[in-house]
Amino acid sequence: MKDRFPGPKTLAALERGIPFFKNGLRFGAELKRAGQRGFRPVRQIVIDKALGDFVWDLDGRRYIDFQNGWATNPLGNCHPEILEAVDVANRRFGFHYDHPLRYDLAEMLADIMPGKALPRTNYEVSGTEAAEAAVHLALTHTKRRYIITFSSSYHGMGLATKVLSGLDAGHGTYLEGWGGGVIKAPYPYSERIPAGMSEDQYTDYCLWYLDNHIPSCIAARDNIAGILVEPGLAEGGNWIPSTRFLRGIRDICNRNDWLMISDEVLTGLGRTGRMWGIEHYGVEPDILVYGKNLSGGIAPLCGISARDEIMGDNEDFASGSTFAGMPAGCAAAIRTLQIFERDGIVEQASRLGDIAVEIMSKWESSSIVRQSRSNGLLLGVSFCKPEGTNADEKDWWTARAVRSKMLELGVWAISDHEDTIRMYPALNMEESTLRDGLQVMEEAIAYVEKHGHDEGDAPAYPAGVSGF
Repeated sequence: MKDRFPGPKTLAALERGIPFFKNGLRFGAELKRAGQRGFRPVRQIVIDKALGDFVWDLDGRRYIDFQNGWATNPLGNCHPEILEAVDVANRRFGFHYDHPLRYDLAEMLADIMPGKALPRTNYEVSGTEAAEAAVHLALTHTKRRYIITFSSSYHGMGLATKVLSGLDAGHGTYLEGWGGGVIKAPYPYSERIPAGMSEDQYTDYCLWYLDNHIPSCIAARDNIAGILVEPGLAEGGNWIPSTRFLRGIRDICNRNDWLMISDEVLTGLGRTGRMWGIEHYGVEPDILVYGKNLSGGIAPLCGISARDEIMGDNEDFASGSTFAGMPAGCAAAIRTLQIFERDGIVEQASRLGDIAVEIMSKWESSSIVRQSRSNGLLLGVSFCKPEGTNADEKDWWTARAVRSKMLELGVWAISDHEDTIRMYPALNMEESTLRDGLQVMEEAIAYVEKHGHDEGDAPAYPAGVSGF
């Protein structure tokens, strides 16, 4: 008889804890409804311990960590050198705003920016704040009113970033009146392209939309401040844009005197096998947004960097918060960047990414896999429902089914509200561990292709209750 999954301690913690949070009043009813539809009600774990490439749940089961703190732990979980650096900083400085580490880190960041062209830094606590700061910086520098973002983009969950994001219209419910300065444009996905266009034709359309439709029909060309773009549509499904698209944006910005803002909260600092995702495309942004990997997953720190003429003398720009640039965050970031240089972390990520793409490309022969895609260790696989299944079933059920089977077999990945499984292994993950985890995913794909949802491996959680 198979062991119960999740184990009793994990299940008890979830059933005790989830009702305290958002949608908690719906929890019992949703579980009952899921059970009536034949779905296992809980396909989730609660972390008891995290170390290196692995996490353990409350029942002592070990998992290969492809979730990676939502891509926040570049050197794996609880890296001892970063923990030590944070402890030293806390004991020396406690919390104070002005301290030498913030200057040391600013020098390091200026040195690793694309083309060393963005020397000015502003610290933030979260990627949300950083994205909002970048947009305000662009507006105040250009003295213009509009910013262009993209469908399925994700820039955060603050008031402004909910309006900026195009990932899920529901995130902006009742904020519709706040979005007057945001223009959303189509992003060139590499599959399910409309109107029977080729990928190149769709890219041409998306660039035409930016440079022609928006200025002609939505906002005056000289009232647009810039374009906020992810050089890898992360939360939207790890979509990888073409070189022509990113270079096209740079060209459009140059011709129109718009600013190009690269949101690298998830794609930056080695995730794509380059220090910055934008470096794959041979262009330099005017403003760069970063976080996640910066401080090794131990203390919060994000930020933006910009050209001298944009941030060097801008009286109208105002951003920052109490804990932005705190000593512990700066200490963690300094040690993280030191380890990156010492151990060749970016090169390791590139090598592991090559291994991953070789393995994942074979999965497209499966009838339930629409596409696998990657850039370094930004890994995504999109799914479709098995042939002959009920018309009411959704493609994301298949993704959830595969993710749930992976979890049962000992690999933790992300599949939230899209039909994609996303994976963010540590940039220095052991090659054997990466191969083992991808082998488990291959087994999970084969299982769901054969069995479908007959054994309840569909939605991992009732809709609206679980975030992942």
